[in-house]
Amino acid sequence: MANDITLTCRLNKAYLPAMNTQQLAYVLIEAVPGASMAQVQMPLNLSLVLDKSGSMQGKKIKNLREAAKLVVDRLGPQDTISIVAFSDRKYLIAESQPVTDKETLKKQIDRIRDGGGTAISGGMGQGLQELDKELAPDRVSRMLLLTDGQTFGDEKQCKKLAETAGKKGIVVHALGLGDDWNEDLLDDIAQASGGVSDFIDSPDAIVGVFDSAVKSMQDTVVQNAQMVLRLANGVTPRQVWQVLPMISNLGYRPLSDRDVQVSLGELEKAQPRSMLVEMLIGARPAGRYRIAQAEVSYDVPGLNLVGEKVKADILLDITADAAQTKQYDAEVMNIVEKVTAFKLQTRALEDAKMGDVAGASQKLRAAATRLLQMGEEDLAQSAMEEAENLEKTGQMSARGTKKLRYETRKLTQRLNP
Repeated sequence: MANDITLTCRLNKAYLPAMNTQQLAYVLIEAVPGASMAQVQMPLNLSLVLDKSGSMQGKKIKNLREAAKLVVDRLGPQDTISIVAFSDRKYLIAESQPVTDKETLKKQIDRIRDGGGTAISGGMGQGLQELDKELAPDRVSRMLLLTDGQTFGDEKQCKKLAETAGKKGIVVHALGLGDDWNEDLLDDIAQASGGVSDFIDSPDAIVGVFDSAVKSMQDTVVQNAQMVLRLANGVTPRQVWQVLPMISNLGYRPLSDRDVQVSLGELEKAQPRSMLVEMLIGARPAGRYRIAQAEVSYDVPGLNLVGEKVKADILLDITADAAQTKQYDAEVMNIVEKVTAFKLQTRALEDAKMGDVAGASQKLRAAATRLLQMGEEDLAQSAMEEAENLEKTGQMSARGTKKLRYETRKLTQRLNP
């Protein structure tokens, strides 16, 4: 069907100099669901899995209840919802059901009270049981998980449950509230299920984050998207980065000596999924070349489409004209800079975890410089403060670590209209 997905490819430089050595090029590949999907609305199969431990007292639990009730208001009778609360025990607040009696659901939410310890796996396991009841290819199945604390010795079980969810097509959106939660665990849960993890720095932000998360779920129209890069002789991929909706290292799987596959998962209507591919281009004489072809395959259950494909060539000019080689695409280079800042802070956090204080602080200061040049003054200040924390105490603060880890992932969202 025409207009399903638009696929475009842009290089950071349209012209590379004719040289006898390999050269690095960046290719921005954008896949955007087209106009034919604007009216597609897949039913949502959702489970809210919510921390009610004692540390959630006060404004946290109050705002969490309000956020859960807002989710109920956002859903319709075609959707199903279940609500699970957990502390060191699991509580089934509302079993999986169509969203028809909203007032009863809200009354059940209002009965959630804080208390107890934290065992995330119990809540996740109950949530998966409820999601299983309405699991279907024509539904978007999601778990929205929120916690503010460290789970008690069940990290491995949490990861296994996330892997099980991913195999079933259930995506976990994992949210950490405040400072005292395990970001490695939530990242692993999200990654294993094909989902995302994020940081909520204040109870005041819970409602807005839940609202955005549910809107993203409701806008999902494309499933099982895969990108294959068919590379010309002498072209080698180094890394493949997702840059929208947020920065992450996608990696790739070799299919042959010249073909690689990248998993894209799901796409939302009218929202670009953008990838930045780092490529090494072998020596070539002056001329125009097709250095690669990108092919995206995908399903659209709402339109009964399976295995659809769209292709786009990646073309490059090699020139002996020095003036031409100075031309570049400003937007692509902006994205390259943002990915570079993300990589610097990621490596800094890894160095800090390994006890390399000097290496971590050096990378944080370099990241701060780049962030400042981008106009990201708040993040630059955080990077500088954490570099100073490392040099004075040998450690980074929990809040600063989380802020850098999660906010630098969103640097490219500033470019998305």
